[in-house]
Amino acid sequence: MSPFSRNRGVRWSVYALIAVLFAVACGFLSHWQFSRNEERATMLALVAANYDAPPLAAEDVLDRGYSPDEEWHPIRLTGRYLSDDQLLVRNRAQGGTSAFEVLVPFQLADGRIIAIDRGWVPPGEGAVPDAVPAAPEGEVSVIARMRPGEPLPSSGRTAPDGQLPTIHLPSVADIAGPQTETAFYGLMVSEDPAPSARPSELAAPTDDPGPHLSYAIQWILFAVMGFVFIAYMIRTEIRARREDAEGPDPDDVDAPRPARRRRRDRDADEEDALLDAGA
Repeated sequence: MSPFSRNRGVRWSVYALIAVLFAVACGFLSHWQFSRNEERATMLALVAANYDAPPLAAEDVLDRGYSPDEEWHPIRLTGRYLSDDQLLVRNRAQGGTSAFEVLVPFQLADGRIIAIDRGWVPPGEGAVPDAVPAAPEGEVSVIARMRPGEPLPSSGRTAPDGQLPTIHLPSVADIAGPQTETAFYGLMVSEDPAPSARPSELAAPTDDPGPHLSYAIQWILFAVMGFVFIAYMIRTEIRARREDAEGPDPDDVDAPRPARRRRRDRDADEEDALLDAGA
């Protein structure tokens, strides 16, 4: 095997290896997007099944334990707000601002406590909102939708006293007491009696499936395009080498001729001109 053929084989092997590695990366990203799409589809199905379902008694849910399949399902609570233990959850994307969500522990008649997210208020001039509508006093009936709690930020971000960086229910229990439910909290739907003012309502979950499926397909196409591009490069190189080996077509008047032949033809033309002039 000639050195040229050996170098060409090595180069093409590198091309193929690059195409394979690129395809593997694209396959990984495509699989990740397919997984995200499945998760999104599962969440949309859960919202469709539970969001407008008849409310369950909060005591029944607490007695048997909260199930993740019950997320977004309404519950009915009767008891009183523990307004002295109210907390503000900071940096929440609501209303186009970094809003505060108002989290108030709600105590049932048997003493058990469920945190209720009453809505959001806009940021104020300082570290707290300018005003937070108070929760109703006395006995209140509340309809709320169940949501799981959130972990603390992995960055270690904290919040001032009276605030939380996330809806971290064990942190709520540290303030409201050990009777606080830590598996889920409630997003308020309605209160009876209704207060004269209340925080702004939280946005309903969107039914948009998201771009995950289209992204997954795009990554597959990118992997195929990588192989097509490498094949095109190899084919172009083979064609160029073949044309160089064959030389110009003698029947092609436009084909370039070697420089020596062009000089010889020019010298012959000059000699013919001198002979014609002396004749």
